[in-house]
Amino acid sequence: MVKAVFDFDDSMEMEEELTAEEKSAHAEMEAYFDKSLKNFREGEIIIGKVLGLSKGLVTVDVGFKSEGMISHSEFPEAEKDLSVGDEIEVFLERVEDNNGIVVLSKEKANKIKIWEKLVTAFEAEEIIEGIVVAKAKGGLTVDIGLKSFLPGSQIDLRPVRNLEKLIGEKFQMKIIKMNKKRGNIVLSRRILLEEERKQARAGTLTKMEEGNQVEGIVKNITDYGVFIDLGGIDGLLHITDMSWGRVNHPSEMFAIGDKVTVMVLKYDKEKERVSLGLKQITPDPWVDVDNKYPVKTRISGKVVSITDYGAFVELEKGIEGLVHVSEMSWSRHVKHPSKMVSIGDTVEAVVLTLDKEKKRISLGMKQIEPNPWDSIEQKYPIGTEVEGLVRNLTDFGAFIELEDGVDGLIHISDLSWNKKIKHPSEVLKKKDKVTAAVLNIDKEACRISLGIKQLEADPWENIPDQYPIGKEVTGTIIKVTGFGAFAEFDDGLEGLIHVSQLSSEKVTHPEKVVAVGDEITAKVIKVDTTSKKIGLSIKASKENLDPSQIDLEEVQLDIPSEDEEETKTEE
Repeated sequence: MVKAVFDFDDSMEMEEELTAEEKSAHAEMEAYFDKSLKNFREGEIIIGKVLGLSKGLVTVDVGFKSEGMISHSEFPEAEKDLSVGDEIEVFLERVEDNNGIVVLSKEKANKIKIWEKLVTAFEAEEIIEGIVVAKAKGGLTVDIGLKSFLPGSQIDLRPVRNLEKLIGEKFQMKIIKMNKKRGNIVLSRRILLEEERKQARAGTLTKMEEGNQVEGIVKNITDYGVFIDLGGIDGLLHITDMSWGRVNHPSEMFAIGDKVTVMVLKYDKEKERVSLGLKQITPDPWVDVDNKYPVKTRISGKVVSITDYGAFVELEKGIEGLVHVSEMSWSRHVKHPSKMVSIGDTVEAVVLTLDKEKKRISLGMKQIEPNPWDSIEQKYPIGTEVEGLVRNLTDFGAFIELEDGVDGLIHISDLSWNKKIKHPSEVLKKKDKVTAAVLNIDKEACRISLGIKQLEADPWENIPDQYPIGKEVTGTIIKVTGFGAFAEFDDGLEGLIHVSQLSSEKVTHPEKVVAVGDEITAKVIKVDTTSKKIGLSIKASKENLDPSQIDLEEVQLDIPSEDEEETKTEE
């Protein structure tokens, strides 16, 4: 190869010194190089020959006046083993630079060749293979010979949350877009997956008959079930069809990617919806439940759930029974099942009822122990004095615990013969130890009625003798109503002073005559032992009237009940 040893720009200064023969040779040389330059254009891939290798540079002759230099690093690993005389493809960047040297690039030549190969694959819609090299904004960077972009939406059939875990993975893809000017290449793996899914779908649909068992992969997990990819079509395995036993959440049984065998329960061809079942593959444990757990059978099981109304006990996988809170203890004051049992506890119980059709079993824990109410009448005969602790106070009375599981009620009306008590807390407190008499027993309803006042004789039996008509008493006004006033006297007894008996003068507003706390003197004008009421008269005391002189019908003296009192007061 002829090397350029002079500059054509300086040739004019030498022409006068050249001989005719030398001028002719010079002209031939110029024509040769002009022809070479016309055969190659900048921006093309041309063939060159390796002239030398030194200091990391490769000297290449491409038939120009000067050689080109290419860094050895531009050669891929497969092409780095070079020898002098080897022919290689290079990219012609410029015919010559400022120093008159041709500028070549092996890297660009390779990229152009790869680009052309990828264009051919793109136009032919061929499948290519690439390796994920990095995570990029909105997707992944993939090496397919050139760095390309795989958008997140084109990676899989469903969104991939952790893109970094795919780095280093090798995928088959298709080119969906190329921009030569920008050098951009966009890939899609989803296209291939959709094609595979479509082909698999056709085969899967032939198996979609109710009762068939099919295989699939868990695709998604929700609170109500899991979606399973059956091969081109998804099916729903509802949480209620996962197990004959209790499943609190599908994640207890499955993880995404699990392979499962399930049964087709229902297939809607029009909507292409598939309902799946797992428990249906195994026998229903409720089939012979009546033989295994007849009523009155004593069982042992594990507490698997607790609600406000009771606890569910697992007898075996798929069979649970409910112990209602009322069946946990003979004691009637179990506020919440959690006070008696905890999840995971092993408890003993008795089968109370069994409904095979509705798959329900009622259990009782208290039935393991003797029922204290079976012998209640012998233990607490009516009239017996009993002791107990005040367990609870209500508006209508006090509950007294006589023993574990046995409570008695003292009604507010049975607290005192004389004293008018508005609330049991006026005379009793929680945990007080009290003595009472047994008044009544309802064995079926598990109720005992108690009374404190019955420990003493009824004072009203002697009231007519102690407070004969006309007797004068002193007391304190405790209540004023529209029809009169109530006064308390002598050990808690109460009497009604009718409005007509407050004064010798006509009274229309009792509160203007007497007030709560006033000390008064009055005469007894009426005693009703049946209703336990006493009528008093301030007027008779002040005027020293004989009660017989008072026309009770004329004044319409009536001693109303407490409810009547409230009504008249409101009026």
